Amino acid sequence: MKRRTFLAAAAAAAAASPVLAQTPAPAPAPGGPVRVKLDTAEGAIILELYPDKAPITAGNFLRYVDGKRFDGATFYRASKVPNAPEFGLIQGGVQNDPARVLKPIAHEPTTKTGLSHTDGAISMGRTNPGTATSDFFICLGDMTYMDADPKQPGDNLGFAAFGKVVEGMDVARKILAMPTSETAGVGVMKGEMLAKPLKIITARRVAIPPSPT
Repeated sequence: MKRRTFLAAAAAAAAASPVLAQTPAPAPAPGGPVRVKLDTAEGAIILELYPDKAPITAGNFLRYVDGKRFDGATFYRASKVPNAPEFGLIQGGVQNDPARVLKPIAHEPTTKTGLSHTDGAISMGRTNPGTATSDFFICLGDMTYMDADPKQPGDNLGFAAFGKVVEGMDVARKILAMPTSETAGVGVMKGEMLAKPLKIITARRVAIPPSPT
């Protein structure tokens, strides 16, 4: 898939985001990485976030977690790479539910954070830079063409990666393989919406296991 087409597809889920003032940058959590467990009916996905590298984006995600705003949200989209359906992205979030969505945040490009859209990376959906709210995606396979690239024309700021999956990539692959509706979705998202969105039962911080000695 061409870079521009896939970038448009990744951004599309945020297309309906309301135009709001950006929220101030949340204070980064102290002490480096933070882990979050997403419990679903298909199993758990454990994320490791990097507020030291992406304080705005990771801090925003943690506000949704700590406010229990992801509880009952869904994974609703599975975008597969043509001719390689084991690769792609899965997308989840509150889909602009007015009772849950927070104001958009400033964009943190990968050129600033040093992170990259490698296999298992978690990143934020957006349209224009600075429109990301709740909806996030997980990469299945290396998708470094979603990183910021100053050499590209136009909007070359890429997406805001802020962590990675450390456990549960098998669950992510199950979600990617779920049936999609042939008719649901608009534009580049048509045919990518899950026929039965998968509920995120809870999203909670969890402790990082101690390193083996």
